[in-house]
Amino acid sequence: MISNLSNFGLIKITGNDAETFLQGQFTNDVRQVTETHSQLSALCSPKGRVIVNFRLFKRDNDYYLLLPKDTLSATIKRLQMYVLRAKAKLEDASDNLYPIGIAGADSTQILTDCLGFAPPTEVDASLTVANITVLKVPDNQARYIVLTETPDNISACGEKTADASEWQLLDILAGLPQIVPATNEAFVPQMLNYDSLNGISFQKGCYTGQEIVARMQYLGSLKRRMYLAKIETAQLPQPGDALYISTNEQSVGKIVNASTHPDGGAIVLAVIKIAEADAHEIHWQSQQGDCLQLLDTLFTNKKGVIE
Repeated sequence: MISNLSNFGLIKITGNDAETFLQGQFTNDVRQVTETHSQLSALCSPKGRVIVNFRLFKRDNDYYLLLPKDTLSATIKRLQMYVLRAKAKLEDASDNLYPIGIAGADSTQILTDCLGFAPPTEVDASLTVANITVLKVPDNQARYIVLTETPDNISACGEKTADASEWQLLDILAGLPQIVPATNEAFVPQMLNYDSLNGISFQKGCYTGQEIVARMQYLGSLKRRMYLAKIETAQLPQPGDALYISTNEQSVGKIVNASTHPDGGAIVLAVIKIAEADAHEIHWQSQQGDCLQLLDTLFTNKKGVIE
C-alpha cells in the first residue's frame, strides 16, 4: 500500500545553532538525531502540555519536522518566539520535499526494487541515498515514510494507492497519536504514552515544559493514559470529543484520533482516566453514548508507571 501523505508538511531548521536551539524546545534528545536515526518528539507549553508532536529527522546536515500541515504555521510561529539571537532559521519546506507512506508485508522488497537500495531495518532508522530519505516507523508490519523531491518516482512503484485516512488507521493501530488543533495543549506527553514510544528523554536537561513533565514522571502522579479502542458507530468520532461514564456528568477523557475501520465502526486512540477505564464502561459524547471497547492499554502498567 502506498499512501499520499499530502496532509503532512515539513519544517526545515538550518544554522550553526540549530541543534542547540531545538534541544531547548523539544521533549526528546535532539543530539541523538543523526543521518541514520530519526525520533518522535513534541513541543510543549510552559505548563508541559503538548502543542504539537512530530517526527524529527536529519538530511544533508539540516533538521526536519514532519507534522500535519494544519499545525505547521502555528508551530513555526511558536518556535520563532524562542530563536532570539540563535543562529537558526525556520522555513516551510513542504513544497520542496514530499512524504509518501508505504506499508505491507512486501513493502521492504518493493522499496528495494523501486529505489535500487534496501531501506533501513530498525525502527526509527533513517537512510538517505541520492536525495531520497527513507524512515522506518513503528508497526507490527514493515512500514516506511519516503521523502523525495520527485514523488512520481515512488508513486509509480506499482502498489495499491491509498489516501491519508488509511495511513492514519495504521498509526492508530500502532498506538501513534497525532495532536491536531482541536487537541492543542490538552495532554502532557505521558498521557499520550510518549514515554513508552521513546518520545521523551528524562536525561537531556531543560526544555520548555520540562519541569512539569519530569515531576509527573518521578512523582508517579499520572492519572490518565492513552488507550486503543473501538466504537460501533457509523459516525466518525472527532479529536477532542469528550468521554464519560454513566454515573458522572464530568468528562473522564477525550478522543485523540479516530479512523473508520474496514470491518465497520471506528478505531480510536483515547486518553482516559486510568481508574475509570479499569472500573467502568466508557461512553462517547454523553453518559448514554456509544461504548468504547478497549482493545489495548498501550502501556505496560495500569498504575501509570512504565516498568
